[in-house]
Amino acid sequence: MTTPTRPEKPELLRAIGPVQMTLYAAGSMMGAGIYGLIGKAAGQVGSAVWASFLVALVAALLTGLSYASLASRYPKAGGAAYITERAFHRGLLTHVVGLATACSGLTSIAAGAWVIGENLHTFPALSVAPPVLLALAYVVLMAGIVFRGIRESIWANLVCTFIEAGGLLLVVVVGARFWGQADLFDLPTPADGAATGLVPLLIVQGAALTFFAFVGFEDSINVGEEVKNPRRDLPVGIIAAMAITALLYVAVAVTAVSVIPWRELGEAKAPLAAVMTKAAPWLPGWTFVIITVFAVANSALVNYVTASRLLYGMARDGRLPGALSKVHASRRTPHVAIGVLLAIVTVLVLAGNVTQLGEATALLLLAVFTVVNIALLVLRRRPGETRGSFEPPAIVPMLGAVVCLGLIAVRVATGDLAAPLTAGGLIAVVLVLYAVMRRTAPDAPTARRTSG
Repeated sequence: MTTPTRPEKPELLRAIGPVQMTLYAAGSMMGAGIYGLIGKAAGQVGSAVWASFLVALVAALLTGLSYASLASRYPKAGGAAYITERAFHRGLLTHVVGLATACSGLTSIAAGAWVIGENLHTFPALSVAPPVLLALAYVVLMAGIVFRGIRESIWANLVCTFIEAGGLLLVVVVGARFWGQADLFDLPTPADGAATGLVPLLIVQGAALTFFAFVGFEDSINVGEEVKNPRRDLPVGIIAAMAITALLYVAVAVTAVSVIPWRELGEAKAPLAAVMTKAAPWLPGWTFVIITVFAVANSALVNYVTASRLLYGMARDGRLPGALSKVHASRRTPHVAIGVLLAIVTVLVLAGNVTQLGEATALLLLAVFTVVNIALLVLRRRPGETRGSFEPPAIVPMLGAVVCLGLIAVRVATGDLAAPLTAGGLIAVVLVLYAVMRRTAPDAPTARRTSG
């Protein structure tokens, strides 16, 4: 008698090539960060903000190269969580790393939803709807795109990336005639409120802030199971995206302080919009509002894809409820995880102020980067581990871990304990979830028993 075979569980669809991977990573990094961060950085570093972006690039590239190597070794949907479990075999650490990464994405989506709601509310046709309703409508639209399929998500990402990159290029083009009109080494003095007059220290302090404009490369590894040739395309995409982003950031930074004195730029609520108003007064004001909406939407879209694949991967490994690992038969997307994320983000949007939570998850994300860098060092030394198609020297992850720990120290040393305490609260929630999962699924499979 023939034993009936169980139908195969649908898997994620491999539809991402090298160009799409590069633009996906670049769009995630550019996001909304540069559009608001440039002003704060200029107020802290002065006209030398471009130098802080270069230092931040070096700092981010260390961890970026580690992610590129790990992505070529283990292109898994669980991303950092899978890598942590494979390196250390510590369930609690895996939970903290995985859920901290997911939290950083969720707060980014919620914060972005409010930005989009408030921007769209400025249009007369949409002013009758409250910003929170516009924010929720945007979140539902994002969920629909992510559920529809990875191809649709990638196409939406490509459109948004070209628009947001076009916005940055537009700033450079219209502001290029101002180049040479500002001293690019005009730094704040103690009279301006600077804590020190030492140039290197000021630039490094600025780099601690501008570092977060490069965050986003870590999202790429979570779509590894949807990349056609992950061992080649993932590292190429991450490195190429960081190079493209760095060139744009430095050019925009030089342009911004050339068009507007850095003291004024530091006080502007919408710094790049202020640059455009002076450099291109003929351009309608709503143009940059639209560009900002697409930039924020792109960052949120990538975070939504990342978080859903992360929950899917952790659930598949038995570290979250199994329902989250279900893949829709026709759409080939983790539909249950997408729906759960929609519910969580809706609550965060309705809660209103997610700034403090976002700062806390930024700290957790730096901690994740530290763990991932150390994990690469551990896996490099372990016999029998899969070799990646891209292998940087050991000094790269070592320095990456040191830099991330240093940035954590810089942020904590400010004396504002709200973010560290909130981060502690998030870890407490993770501990409770971990305890529940251990009780309900004590024999969950782990990466220790999973093939590469």
